[in-house]
Amino acid sequence: MPQPNIQNMLKQAQEVMAAQQEAQDALKEQRVEASAGGGMVKVVVTGDLKLESLAIDPDAVDPEDVEMLQDLVLAATNEALRQAVDLQEKAMQGASGAGGFDPMQALEGLGLGDALGGLGGGGAPGGAPQLNRAARRAQQKKKS
Repeated sequence: MPQPNIQNMLKQAQEVMAAQQEAQDALKEQRVEASAGGGMVKVVVTGDLKLESLAIDPDAVDPEDVEMLQDLVLAATNEALRQAVDLQEKAMQGASGAGGFDPMQALEGLGLGDALGGLGGGGAPGGAPQLNRAARRAQQKKKS
């Protein structure tokens, strides 16, 4: 079986990370807008999920029905956040390339799938957590 080229893998990982950072920086400049109540409440959220503005039409303010206004604000805010999350997902998919880069798959390709010593959460048979080498040494030291 041919051995994977570590240098190429590292270069690919660095390129993906740089592209993702660029995408995250670009998201800060993008805006999504959502409204509720026929435009009586408008919310603008940035691509990095910051609420930028909230506009409430004075006609939406009814002291007798504050709950309706609260519902409109929540609906508009949740829709804007949903759109911003969609924007993020698309940006990150584009940044990771067509096939993406899976670091765990790269480690397994190098024969280092268990290099994290159980930090992946799998655990050993019988429910006991799988310990890495340093943790096993520390545990043995305590027993001595």
